[in-house]
Amino acid sequence: DLHVRSRRQRQMCIRDRMAETQDNTVDLIYCDILYGTGRKFKDYQDLKPKREVIEEHYIPRIKEMHRILKDTGSIYLQMDYKISHWVRCIMDDIFGYDNFLNEVIWWYYNSQSNVKNNYKSKHDNILFYSKTKKHTYNLKDIGEPLNESQIKRFSKEDEKGKYYNNTTQQGKKVKVYLKEDKVINLHNVWKMPIPTKTTYDTQKPKALIERIIKASSNEGDLVADFYAGSFTTAEVCKDLNRNFIGCDISEKAVAIGLERTKY
Repeated sequence: DLHVRSRRQRQMCIRDRMAETQDNTVDLIYCDILYGTGRKFKDYQDLKPKREVIEEHYIPRIKEMHRILKDTGSIYLQMDYKISHWVRCIMDDIFGYDNFLNEVIWWYYNSQSNVKNNYKSKHDNILFYSKTKKHTYNLKDIGEPLNESQIKRFSKEDEKGKYYNNTTQQGKKVKVYLKEDKVINLHNVWKMPIPTKTTYDTQKPKALIERIIKASSNEGDLVADFYAGSFTTAEVCKDLNRNFIGCDISEKAVAIGLERTKY
């Protein structure tokens, strides 16, 4: 479900699209939001880097995101480090400090930077919140399989050559054997390159969004992206058998989305 409004209606597009969505219906929200740089990009105008501008724009929209998200749902908001502290405060107020799960760092190591009087910035911040403690998290779909050296390092071997860990259950020490499909969880720093061929400014890699969708939704779930840009989220949802709703203020963006998904 791709959505766009006329130029006169653009500034209300995101809030209108969310207002049309019923309460507690979305399983996962991922948004690569405006970064508050004040820059005029080729395909869009960013917000001014002022706290009052950021709060005026995001508070009503994040309230709507909270309303439409299911109790088992999660939300990922991707942004620049210069506004992450402001958005974090908004998210804490609306979703609750206890529902802050993590901050994922996307390290785009292949980007170019000419900065000479400061450290080079090569990462985005992704704030990860749930609505309740019942959120979906599919470790089996994103975890890294244990290799032989890791198994030997983290486990013990019995007389039959099977690996186990000691644990305590009901006050007694017991052996818990590793399953053959045992995986270890990912850390929160993701090393992924910036796409070299894009159709839209600041387009994000499919691999990044695939990881989020696999981790925090299941097949048939509804995923929403209200800052859809290049509509990579929509294409990934199609590939992974998820349902999708989203919008963008740019007619170009929606045209790209329609082409990428063939809706």
